[in-house]
Amino acid sequence: MTPPKPETSQDIGWTPIAEEAERAAKVLHPEDNTLPRPTHRRVLTVANQKGGVGKTTSAVNLAAALAVHGLRTLVIDLDPQGNASTALNVEHRSGTPSVYEVLLGEVSLAEAAAVSEQSPNLLCVPATIDLAGSEIELVSMSSRESRLKEALSAEAFDELGVDYVFIDCPPSLGLLTVNAMVAAQEVLIPIQCEYYALEGLGQLLSNIELVQQHLNPTLAVSTILLTMYDGRTKLADQVTQEVRNHFGDVVLKTVIPRSVKVSEAPGYGQTVLAYDPGSRGAMSYMDAAKEVAERGAEKGVRGELS
Repeated sequence: MTPPKPETSQDIGWTPIAEEAERAAKVLHPEDNTLPRPTHRRVLTVANQKGGVGKTTSAVNLAAALAVHGLRTLVIDLDPQGNASTALNVEHRSGTPSVYEVLLGEVSLAEAAAVSEQSPNLLCVPATIDLAGSEIELVSMSSRESRLKEALSAEAFDELGVDYVFIDCPPSLGLLTVNAMVAAQEVLIPIQCEYYALEGLGQLLSNIELVQQHLNPTLAVSTILLTMYDGRTKLADQVTQEVRNHFGDVVLKTVIPRSVKVSEAPGYGQTVLAYDPGSRGAMSYMDAAKEVAERGAEKGVRGELS
């Protein structure tokens, strides 16, 4: 016997509680809610050299949200700490085929990609401890800024059949981050709703501009995601408004709240969507993923920052 589908807010009359119930139902029953496929495969570098802004958390949870809605999504863990690999619960001990071997040209993208147990549509190229010394090795290599781009060929992506690729960068502006920017079409910048939110952002944008000028003219900042929002503070609202005033439509409407569940999930080798799908954090990442997907379907998605 087929279980009845949950009622929508239109069925029972709109109330704030009904709206929240409907949003929770969409998280718990993603198969009933499809997201549009992008007009072309999207490769997004998730970057911010300031640590603790929700960069890895946003990369894995956006990827998971797209994956549970049927969009085949790949996360490339380019951070030697391997936190994205941990959150997706994929093997990343030394000796595992990883992004390090991909950069060296020793294994293909498909050979390094592992399917996360959280969704058959969610794949991850893990980072191992071997990646920690890779920037020193890259310095002496030819085409050192484009090693990742060479590995991420259209043929390599076609073999995996992916719609979205998220490259999780380390919290620095070194060669690994430059490789990610050269390999991507878009940059997604998470910014936390706190006092030092914009600290270092100017340097990041300057580096993106340098990459545009010299290495990847098609690169654009397409998305800014506000994270760690605490509605109890005026400061969070002030930072949110300041970012929106400065960056305009590039900023997603969805704001990710500060959430214990979001923080706990990686400790269990899970995204927040798997750990607590009805939580505010999970629903917020679902909403953010919906915005990302709708932008990708509406246009070629080229963000511009002045």
